Amino acid sequence: MKTPEEIAALVCDTLVSAGSTFRPDKKEAYRRAIAAEDNEKARWVLETVLANAEAAEEQRSPLCDDTGIPHLVLEVGPDCAVTGRMLDAIREGIAAGLRKLPGRPMGIMGDDSCRIDQSGGLDPDSAGVEPAPILLRRCEDNVIRLHVLMFGGGPAIRAKTYRVFHKHSTQTVLDEIVKWAVEGVSQLGCSPCTLAVGVGRSHFEAASMMLQAQADGCYDVQSDMEREITRRVNEADIGPLGLHGRTSVLATFMKVGPQRASGVRIVCVRPACCFEPRIATCELA
Repeated sequence: MKTPEEIAALVCDTLVSAGSTFRPDKKEAYRRAIAAEDNEKARWVLETVLANAEAAEEQRSPLCDDTGIPHLVLEVGPDCAVTGRMLDAIREGIAAGLRKLPGRPMGIMGDDSCRIDQSGGLDPDSAGVEPAPILLRRCEDNVIRLHVLMFGGGPAIRAKTYRVFHKHSTQTVLDEIVKWAVEGVSQLGCSPCTLAVGVGRSHFEAASMMLQAQADGCYDVQSDMEREITRRVNEADIGPLGLHGRTSVLATFMKVGPQRASGVRIVCVRPACCFEPRIATCELA
């Protein structure tokens, strides 16, 4: 078992990696998109994003000026236990990572009202950007594994979580996802995107499925539904930075949770920007 100090140091390094690197499968997805693109301007955007990512990884510097808000998925094996001291160490590691990356100071100070209307002013400390609540889930491996994802503001603005009347048809739900995705990608600007989709029984569950979809997603492995969504959004000809071209979306990561006998499905669609998912993973025990 790692000490709290070791956990904090490991989480710090993981956050910096999440904010500064592309995973290998994402790099390959960009290379495939570059090779397939015949729109000169769109190809230049793809090449520039990939070059930016390689420079950021080499320098351990942020991929984007919007360094993001930490979102955490904690996986716990069958014989493992999470203690309050471990949770404290994780928070300490997140704060240290935000200072080291460094994260953009954008935490709002003050009481509830001040934080809503921004009258409390900005916290000058990068660690003032507190992480979102931790999502806990079980895993089969006998480990405690932490996924750190950095969520930017643009995708949050263009995301949507709402109900869909499914009419006993999966296609009806997919049609609505594509409609929301085309709208979100076209308005986001920072494309090509990776679509993150969650389907659940409540708004919370759908959003948690969307988060888990990013933690589990792989650009090299796509389901039939994920491929259909990606293909149809790409057919909208939005393209990188809205310059048209073949690649508006690199891939779709979709996770469907438990459902209930109801006329609706709650769906969450997040058009993750060209630098997202910004994710890194470590094992704490």
